[in-house]
Amino acid sequence: MAILHILHYPDPRLRIKAKRVQNVDDETRQLIDDMLETMYNAPGIGLAAPQVEVSKRIIVIDISEQKNDPVCLVNPEIISAQDTEQMEEGCLSVPGIYEMVQRAARIRLSALDRNGDAIDMETDGLLAVCIQHEIDHLEGKLFVDYLSELKRKRIRKKIEKQQRHVM
Repeated sequence: MAILHILHYPDPRLRIKAKRVQNVDDETRQLIDDMLETMYNAPGIGLAAPQVEVSKRIIVIDISEQKNDPVCLVNPEIISAQDTEQMEEGCLSVPGIYEMVQRAARIRLSALDRNGDAIDMETDGLLAVCIQHEIDHLEGKLFVDYLSELKRKRIRKKIEKQQRHVM
């Protein structure tokens, strides 16, 4: 397994729509394992392939306290969404920034698992929010896009300042 490089906002590569996975094979499973290792190392609770410079519709999530219950979704699609809730979100691609975002409270989705088997699931709470957040990455969308333009500008300036101090 390997720790992958996570792209940071405002990198334009985060805006590219990911391509569907045609075949879940050993290469796909290796990417999933590397994404999980990267997510746990960061540390985070979700990661989408575009965040690690891979244009594939793959997300990994683990909201468990022990970090031992990973969810791997290939080509996830939300079939239905109900109600709304607001929750504070952060993102590995927008480090150190947390803002309230409104999303569907309950979702139903279809996807493939790490073996390529079709799955259909319904979920709510943190897992539902996390899945929606990561699916947004597959569409080239970030959680900051839900914020006002003023907040986005402030966040962008803060991130750019942080990056200058790192270099």
